[in-house]
Amino acid sequence: MPRAFSQLTFTPTVLAHQQRMGSARSYAKFIEGGPQQGHEIGPAEQAFIEARDGFYQATVSETGWPYVQYRGGPAGFLRVLGPRTIGYADLSGNRQYISRGNLDGNDRVALILMDYANQRRLKILGRMTFTEGAEAAASLLPERQNHPAERAAIIAVEGLDWNCPQHITPRYTETELAPHLNALGAELAQLRAENARLKEQLSRSL
Repeated sequence: MPRAFSQLTFTPTVLAHQQRMGSARSYAKFIEGGPQQGHEIGPAEQAFIEARDGFYQATVSETGWPYVQYRGGPAGFLRVLGPRTIGYADLSGNRQYISRGNLDGNDRVALILMDYANQRRLKILGRMTFTEGAEAAASLLPERQNHPAERAAIIAVEGLDWNCPQHITPRYTETELAPHLNALGAELAQLRAENARLKEQLSRSL
């Protein structure tokens, strides 16, 4: 586990529970042997981030209530802008502005990026800032995006962690299934053609 991520998440009360449940020592060794900082986006993280077509984003309101929102789009809509920076074009949605309002009072944000098919998960902690206006978000808009953008959302990464794959149930998107379905479709078409040929051959021999 990267040290930067654990420093943000392993609070005194969290450490107390680890101590009580017997996991404190193993985590201490794991963190000591892991990356010293762990808040920079490397090639593996960049490839993973930019291949995602959605992620879960958590914010906290001024009344202390957490709010989790799913953000979706074409693969690559969440972009790596630097070794510690990611961003996306914040599109016009249902106009509730819950996440947007929460971030005015507390700029902390947590993201969970999922690859269900390969049972991989990346957690990111950071601080979000906005630049309002469609023009500011123009460079972040995916190609062939028809929905208007309201602002650019930029996240300064403060910690990230590749999370344990245990208990991730594999699921597949239409894009992930397409090659397999296409192969099955081609095989089925070939079998049908062969079946028709054999039927015609049989009818001629009778």
